[in-house]
Amino acid sequence: MWSIVAILIVAIVMVLYEVPTLIKSNANKELWTFFILLIFGVILSIMESLQRNIPNPFHWLTAIYEPFTKLLWNVLK
Repeated sequence: MWSIVAILIVAIVMVLYEVPTLIKSNANKELWTFFILLIFGVILSIMESLQRNIPNPFHWLTAIYEPFTKLLWNVLK
């Protein structure tokens, strides 16, 4: 519970520090990117603190490229 509160406090401090300068410089794309990455990071951090199973992106890449690799090995044999 306290780890989630700490994660949210750090995220709020980051928003309070970064957002005013992005708004002053009229950097709308950077502001959207900042919020998307921050939300993604906060969600992953909360999941990690709750000891949830977070999938590894390498497994997704393996699943995508494995059929191509097998085909290539069969062609080259």
